Amino acid sequence: MCFEVDSVKNGPFVALTYSESPEFATVDGDATTDSLLTDIPLYFPLQNGTNCLGPEFIRGGFKYLSIRLPADPNEDVGFWHTGSQRPVRSKTGWPRALWSKTQHRLGFDSEAVNDSTAGMVLADIWVNCTAFPSNPNPRAYTGYFSSSSTLLNRIWYAGAYTLQLSTLDPKEGSALIDYNRVIDHNQSPKGSWYSNFSIANGSAVTTDGAKRDRMVWPGDMSIAVPGIAVSTYDMIAVRNALDTLFAHQYWDGSLPYAGPPMGFRGEFSDTYHLHTLLGVYNYVLYSGDLNWLKTAWPAYLVALQVSINKVDETGLLHVSSTADWLRPGMTGHNLEASAILYDVLHKSVELSGFIGSDLPDAQPGGLWLNTTARIRAGIERMHCNSTGLFADNIGRRNCGGPEEVLPQDGNSWTLLTRLLLPDDPRALNVSENLRRRWNKFGAPAVEFPNVISPFASSFELLAHCAAGNHDAAVELMELMWGYMLDGPGMTNSTLVEGYRTDGYAQYPAYWSPARGSHAHGWSTGPTMTLLTEILGIKLLAPLGRRWEIRPHLTKWLSHAQGGYSTSLGKFEVKLKIMKGSGGRQAEVLEVTTPEDSEGVIWWGGQEMNVVGGRWKIARYLDAQIEEERVLLRPDSAGQVAAMHDRHEREQGGWQKASEGDGEFVVDEEWRKPAHEKREPGVVDWEALQKNFIVAPPAGVKVPLPGFTGLKTAEDPRI
Repeated sequence: MCFEVDSVKNGPFVALTYSESPEFATVDGDATTDSLLTDIPLYFPLQNGTNCLGPEFIRGGFKYLSIRLPADPNEDVGFWHTGSQRPVRSKTGWPRALWSKTQHRLGFDSEAVNDSTAGMVLADIWVNCTAFPSNPNPRAYTGYFSSSSTLLNRIWYAGAYTLQLSTLDPKEGSALIDYNRVIDHNQSPKGSWYSNFSIANGSAVTTDGAKRDRMVWPGDMSIAVPGIAVSTYDMIAVRNALDTLFAHQYWDGSLPYAGPPMGFRGEFSDTYHLHTLLGVYNYVLYSGDLNWLKTAWPAYLVALQVSINKVDETGLLHVSSTADWLRPGMTGHNLEASAILYDVLHKSVELSGFIGSDLPDAQPGGLWLNTTARIRAGIERMHCNSTGLFADNIGRRNCGGPEEVLPQDGNSWTLLTRLLLPDDPRALNVSENLRRRWNKFGAPAVEFPNVISPFASSFELLAHCAAGNHDAAVELMELMWGYMLDGPGMTNSTLVEGYRTDGYAQYPAYWSPARGSHAHGWSTGPTMTLLTEILGIKLLAPLGRRWEIRPHLTKWLSHAQGGYSTSLGKFEVKLKIMKGSGGRQAEVLEVTTPEDSEGVIWWGGQEMNVVGGRWKIARYLDAQIEEERVLLRPDSAGQVAAMHDRHEREQGGWQKASEGDGEFVVDEEWRKPAHEKREPGVVDWEALQKNFIVAPPAGVKVPLPGFTGLKTAEDPRI
């Protein structure tokens, strides 16, 4: 942040406060830590010419800046510097302080105040954006998405932009001074923040959020890494994040809950331990970095065994840590943790195959697949026939138990891991039962009362697709992520960490509504899902040397196209509803994949094995599958393969359509259906306070007076 000052009078200093959300765009700003309602201002002296804050005051993701000359005689300002901390109460009732990187005063003595005649003329203000340091061009996206839904297009790019802002120089990490203090022994006052803690090696690293925590969080990576792969392809930042997690692996093989400043005190989470292993799979799949995998493989195997050893006679993973995505109730034989391990084991078999490992555990009949069979049997006992959903654990939160919970996260994982196969009628039943719980603002995470979690809901998007309910996935994107862009208190360009079930921009894990992150990587599920599930571009081998295409236009779209690239080449799908012979409705599909690849196009109930290249297919939507006529028109590069495939598929339904070259026109009569109307959620205020991660300071009552979040669903803004 820099200021160009034309003139100053009597040496003024300004008070700077920041906010990501318009809800907290006030002179108080928003919050970074749990210690105060809002951050203390940053006091900064100005002089003629160019004045720039130091890099330690990078405030990633902020959209609103308040600049104030604190000369009001009614405002008490406490100045703090080395050897003296004199916080006093301002008229808003909260401490103010003067602070700096090294806890030195910024050119003032402890009694300094602005002269009543102080003033300045600002000619210009600008921001030096240091996000996305891997590439000097911030527009260097390798993926894209475009469709008939302007809202979905905005959602895709909001996710990509959120991931960009959350990718940073490792030396500009962790804004949480209370955590940093254990390592750097800072004496920074409550309510201050810095972005100057080294969280990884290298030149770039992916983190959870742009404002906070600016740390490596493995849970976020399960959503963020595929999102990065299909948008910016910043795989260096991903590798550096994984390296820092493995560098802090504990003596028993456990992986830390998060990267530095965590990882020094034994912080651990059973689920986040597994998310790190999923991060390895996603990194290797999209980057093709098999040499890195071979180096990390011994540590990976030790970490995997830690989780396998926790699968007991129940067939379920017995969780030993309460830590997860801040949700309560994470103990015992947990559904979500067991389902994630099921997925990790299958992907570990794939990883072993990628590097040609002959490890017995990875072979059919070996430990890994035998453990998946045990987990599948264990999870079966958690299915609640009366509700059509799975319970959170086999203890008090089981079906019919005294604290029955049918979690969004665990039920989503049972589908996206294919624990329930698509032809199992319970799969669609779980999908529809999750859908029935949506309210006006999104999908509530019932395992965390009062919370709408874009993290858990990103997994729900994948779950609906795995159940074959792609319509529900797109519907949820428009409902929930659309609200995250345009709802009150939202940013219109980035995606929030979470919010309340009544739509207010407070993540109920935090007592201060101003603390929530509004640029958070774990909220970017649609960026991945629109390309890998709706357009259906999935890699099956590193870099996409093998792939499959399974497009689903859904009832919400008349056309969609998009793609992404790896170092092997471009993967692109274009799909649109058109009209063909006699005005019959048809879908036209175009697929482009790298020449040095092969894969399967699954479409219209049929399968087409092809080599890489460009393909164009059309099918009539009113035809029976067994009689469906398909036009296959490859370009010259794919002509030989196309003719060969057409010959092989004559008995299987692939035939050249009678239209010759296939003249199709846009279907102008297509209309998007209306969305279902839903009621807003209701906040349980008692449960809200019970589930704060950190208790508010003594004497502070929550809900907090003066915050518009106390408005109810009748608020005309909602």
